[in-house]
Amino acid sequence: MENFPVINLEKLNGDERKTTLEMINDACENWGFFELVNHGIPHDLMDTMERLTKEHYKKSMEQRFKELVASKALEGVQAEITDMDWESTFFLRHLPVSNISEVPDLSDEYRKVMKEFAERLEKLAEDLLDLLCENLGLEKGYLKKAFYGSKGPNFGTKVSNYPPCPKPELIKGLRAHTDAGGIILLFQDDKVSGLQLLKDNQWIDVPPMRHSIVINLGDQLEVITNGKYKSVLHRVITQTDGTRMSIASFYNPGNDAIIHPAPALVEKEAEEYPKFVFDDYMKLYAGLKFQAKEPRFEAMKAMEANVNLGDPIATA
Repeated sequence: MENFPVINLEKLNGDERKTTLEMINDACENWGFFELVNHGIPHDLMDTMERLTKEHYKKSMEQRFKELVASKALEGVQAEITDMDWESTFFLRHLPVSNISEVPDLSDEYRKVMKEFAERLEKLAEDLLDLLCENLGLEKGYLKKAFYGSKGPNFGTKVSNYPPCPKPELIKGLRAHTDAGGIILLFQDDKVSGLQLLKDNQWIDVPPMRHSIVINLGDQLEVITNGKYKSVLHRVITQTDGTRMSIASFYNPGNDAIIHPAPALVEKEAEEYPKFVFDDYMKLYAGLKFQAKEPRFEAMKAMEANVNLGDPIATA
């Protein structure tokens, strides 16, 4: 299998810029995933983030997971469990309004570090969207604007831990799915693996690398690029040893953003993808996350035929 794409972002600043942009484009077209090194987020901030996340899991979540999931999920089970995941998670919202101060059980230090880490990731997400614009021949800022809605983008983080599992063949850490949103930035454990993506009908490991940020594309970028870039099925498999940490941050359109293929990427009426309000897509996705994305796009297309979306909302 060819090598998983690892991209050194520092090389954008020198004479290797063109080659680096081509690597990003190839990763977006053929993988839907890539891994960034030298991305500008300080390593000591990442180390602190990892330490605090693991401490928080041990202190506030591990026992609850054992009581709620671990003790019951695999009891007397013979066949694979297809309706739950072997993971312990909590969610944070950063934009349009942060809820970090309201999430229970977080230490003051963890809140402060999480806020700084999220701000760095937000900037990285917006820089990446502009690199995608450059590769797609769209004007700078097009994708950020497409995500904007009336209140700016949605940006949030899912913090997950995947504890050791005694029967990894019976349950997934996280079942296969594509991500509904825009661009996803993942800080994952560099010792315990588990994340896989589907490429050419084979499950490929996303390699754990110290201080890297894994990027993947969500359904909305597939729609806006009219299928030039595609969201890709991925999953987390359980391991018998070690707890895998995963901090996935989702830079998504605002709830009322109107999503549609960029006119510059639609050739002679060959538009295949629907036009819809992002929030309507998310309501549909909530019940169909672990199913194929194509029927979701079809359902949006059917809704579009019945509803006139009118003019995009002004972003005053």
